Amino acid sequence: MKYYTRRFIRPNDLNTSNRLFGGQLLSWIDEEAAIYASCQMKHDHVVTKYISEIDFKTSARLGDILEIGLEVVSFGRTSLNMRCEVRQKKSHAAVIIVDRIVFVSIDKRGKPIPHGQITTREEDVPTFTQNEKIVANMAS
Repeated sequence: MKYYTRRFIRPNDLNTSNRLFGGQLLSWIDEEAAIYASCQMKHDHVVTKYISEIDFKTSARLGDILEIGLEVVSFGRTSLNMRCEVRQKKSHAAVIIVDRIVFVSIDKRGKPIPHGQITTREEDVPTFTQNEKIVANMAS
């Protein structure tokens, strides 16, 4: 599993229990997975087809830095299956595990189309996001 993105937990990310709102985390995962799928399939038009059971292991709090990790499980003719783990940056403790996320490449009419990839393309994966730039600037 490679961790490509970091997120800094801010006040507007919290729920009424002062913990990271689960819906916010799922939004970050879906966005990161879409970028990853698009890079891997070399196709700009990808959609989320399926997200499996989500297993929250621990919560995150204000000021925590989370890392979002993704790995390819398999390629289909029109799809990409991946796994996701979000962990605490400092302790590496898992926050959430998603065993299966499926993205499908589509044409302009929304119909699935073959993407032509059969292996991962690590060189095409984004490595430094806007959130990481913010964290890096805060640390300096």
